[in-house]
Amino acid sequence: MDEIQVISPVDGSVVATVAERTPADVRATVAAARAAAPAWGEVPVADRAAILDRWAQAVLDAGDEIADSTSREMGMPRALARVTQVELVAAVLQNTAATARDFPWVQKHDGFEVHHVPAGVVAAITPWNFPVYQCATKLAPALAAGCAVVLKPSELAPTGPARFVELAIEAGVPAGVLGLVSGRGPTVGETLVTADGVDVVSFTGSVAVGSKVGALAGAAIRRVALELGGKSAAVVLDDVDLDEVIPRAVKAAFVNSGQACNAPTRLLYPRTAAARVEALAAATAAALRVGDPNDPATDLGPLVSTAQHARVRGFVDRAVAAGARPLGPSVDLTAPYCAPVVLADVERGAEVAQDEVFGPVLVLLPYDDDADAIALANDTDYGLSAEIWGADPARIAAVAAGLRAGQVKVNGVRTRTRPGAPFGGFGKSGVGRELGEWGLLEFCEVKAVLA
Repeated sequence: MDEIQVISPVDGSVVATVAERTPADVRATVAAARAAAPAWGEVPVADRAAILDRWAQAVLDAGDEIADSTSREMGMPRALARVTQVELVAAVLQNTAATARDFPWVQKHDGFEVHHVPAGVVAAITPWNFPVYQCATKLAPALAAGCAVVLKPSELAPTGPARFVELAIEAGVPAGVLGLVSGRGPTVGETLVTADGVDVVSFTGSVAVGSKVGALAGAAIRRVALELGGKSAAVVLDDVDLDEVIPRAVKAAFVNSGQACNAPTRLLYPRTAAARVEALAAATAAALRVGDPNDPATDLGPLVSTAQHARVRGFVDRAVAAGARPLGPSVDLTAPYCAPVVLADVERGAEVAQDEVFGPVLVLLPYDDDADAIALANDTDYGLSAEIWGADPARIAAVAAGLRAGQVKVNGVRTRTRPGAPFGGFGKSGVGRELGEWGLLEFCEVKAVLA
């Protein structure tokens, strides 16, 4: 059996090795899940929810271990890893348990009942950028709904997800109900998506890979949920205090070095405020510290790999060649470290304003009025997330109503404060929703009983 070395972007060292599972291994794990699924689906919802609650506590107890592995394997600042890969993960598990207890699994109508029943076996494929959290958003609702799951985490950051699965088993998930297969997407991932016995495919990753996953799942006539890319806009209205809002909006774009599908990497602002916005954005970016993720003073760790660094620099170089103006000093640390980049004078249709960079690159885009801001925010193929910064509730509501995005955050509200809010996108940002009752529904079939 081949092994994959896990390389830390922090210092280039080999920090772990994982097995490259064979197609036979994958099929055997799916078969075990298929055999275990019926009994798991018969377990009372309250008992399944209790397991999720125990799992949440186990995650909190193992918090240091999980945060350390995330920082080591993909470069996330440790403080951020503790919040997003431990505390938020526990909150998702707890919220899912509470939602499952209250969910109307049987709904009575005039002359018929609607039963929500487990969909069966789920193939879950997760990315490296928020490695444990992305597992939680799939595994928690699938297991709560009574499904069995086979997980394939990214080979770039596999040890946190592996520990997460171990904690689930220790919390009471029965053998076979939750399996893990390690390896690369083109081999292990594709085998998992197409394996006999899979009923639902849940994938988070790039549009290119998601398109292929969707085609494979469609050919097999199985349900698919895709959480893909984004080019999210932060709309700053003209009634806010720019000195207070712009630094917060800029920092949000650079969380996890911009390696987030919902990062608000397009900052939309009133054209009349251009000079002030540019100055504030440049100063905020320049003050962010890039370095060792274990240093509490670090704001941005390294990008996940030298290949990702090269991709990001390619976007920046092409943008500058096309006329974009970098704000502040031109700073580029040794790969895979990358200083935050703020670009002004970017055409609305430019590559860097339309395509997901997945790195610390923020594009400044002025608008003329609220209608223009809405049109500009919607002017991409994506529709995953958006942010609005404003003072007038009625005006904020009007702008929110016009945005084609699966999630709209107002005045800095973050996901970790709303773990039950549905997450997913319009357009090329994907199909389906995660979290809350909407996450449960992704893993249920609907049965109508007429009497």
